[in-house]
Amino acid sequence: MATPTFPPWTLYLAEGTCAQAVHIALIDAGAEHQLRSVDFAAGEQRGAAYLAVNPRGRVPALVTHRGTLTEVPALLLFIAQSFPAARLAPWDDPFQLARLQEFNSYLCATVHVAHAHKRRGARWADDAAAHEAMRRKVPANMAECCARIETEWLHDGPWVMGADYTIADPYLFTLAEWLEGDEVDPSAFPRLLAHRTRMQARASVRAAKAAMAALAG
Repeated sequence: MATPTFPPWTLYLAEGTCAQAVHIALIDAGAEHQLRSVDFAAGEQRGAAYLAVNPRGRVPALVTHRGTLTEVPALLLFIAQSFPAARLAPWDDPFQLARLQEFNSYLCATVHVAHAHKRRGARWADDAAAHEAMRRKVPANMAECCARIETEWLHDGPWVMGADYTIADPYLFTLAEWLEGDEVDPSAFPRLLAHRTRMQARASVRAAKAAMAALAG
């Protein structure tokens, strides 16, 4: 199957965010793209220029030949569908495709939210004591998520979907890099730690890391 050709897409991203998963998937797919860094420390995500790209003021945002898309699960699926020859999703098996989407939805709606309680408590409560209570729960909540991933997903092969590498893997890898910062010991989850090590060895991951380092200066 021939690789489709599009004008270069533009990925807006920031260091240390979930946008890394989309960046890795673009490289895996062989998608021509360019990067635009959003400086969160300088508040660029709240500036008029970036809000014109993504009114929600978050990353990632992917400007494509058809318009702008946001939200990691949607972007990952869009990349996989746009470049089917890269085989980043199980297109020939509706059940397995749904399982992949189930996993990515879990990362988005549960794991990332558990992590966000560390610094983003103001999204859910105004009381400073409530923010502190949320922060205290982050290690336990993230460890519970890791245990669920370890037993329910990483038991049947080197990758999330078993033998086949998919768009679920860069997403899991990106969130798994946050564990130490969330006071979770990855060695307590040997399958998850092995997955992270395998991902670190992939050329696409090394390329994404190098490109982000170059952007960060």
